Amino acid sequence: MAEMNTVILSDSARGLRAAAGLLRAGQLVAFPTETVYGLGANARDDRAVARIFTAKGRPVFNPLIVHVPDAAMALELAEFSPAAEALARRFWPGPLTLVLTRRPETGLSGLATAGLDTVALRVPAHPLAHRLLEEFGGPLAAPSANPSGGVSPTTRAHVLDGLDGAIAAVLDGGACPVGLESTIVGFDRDTAVLLRPGGLPVEEIAALLGRPVDTLTTRHVTAPGQLQSHYAPRATLRLDAAGAASDEIWLG
Repeated sequence: MAEMNTVILSDSARGLRAAAGLLRAGQLVAFPTETVYGLGANARDDRAVARIFTAKGRPVFNPLIVHVPDAAMALELAEFSPAAEALARRFWPGPLTLVLTRRPETGLSGLATAGLDTVALRVPAHPLAHRLLEEFGGPLAAPSANPSGGVSPTTRAHVLDGLDGAIAAVLDGGACPVGLESTIVGFDRDTAVLLRPGGLPVEEIAALLGRPVDTLTTRHVTAPGQLQSHYAPRATLRLDAAGAASDEIWLG
């Protein structure tokens, strides 16, 4: 991909209009959510979604989360079971992604769903993400805004560290308050299945449903964040240390 000038957009009305305009033109715009920064593209534009995979170096068999402004749009895109409706009512907007059967004729890019008959949907709680989705007026495919396999970004600087020159713009909303990816839940008939742990504790999901949440047993990729190399930090780890050196961070 030819290098471009990645611009920084403010959280003003002008910045939002510029971000939405770039997205309508098929460009990539990173934007903040309450979890991490997402790399947004028009979820109904094959070429735009393909740019996500190119910019991130992401395998095309790895599906993307589709962000929507509210549950009403989510209902237009997927079929909700009673359990899914209950989770959406309680935890949306918020750090919960639901993997549901995709409705026909939604116009969603097959690349965004990796050719599966399901779609991963989320309503983000960050006010700037919500304003962008409202301004854009449609679903945005948005994985984390970092090269594939790296740690997800929680600030504008983190995004630029990995994707400067590869995307059109970053909508700057400061640091993400949660700082951890969304929890992803799918369904096996009426049973909720944890597909990826994240910012919403699974105990809260189980408490709402009144029964335990199963864990994934298949090795097939059915949702984002299931590859073994996902979120791998590029740093040296020293074990059995009694303390941290001047250029180290202490984990313990």
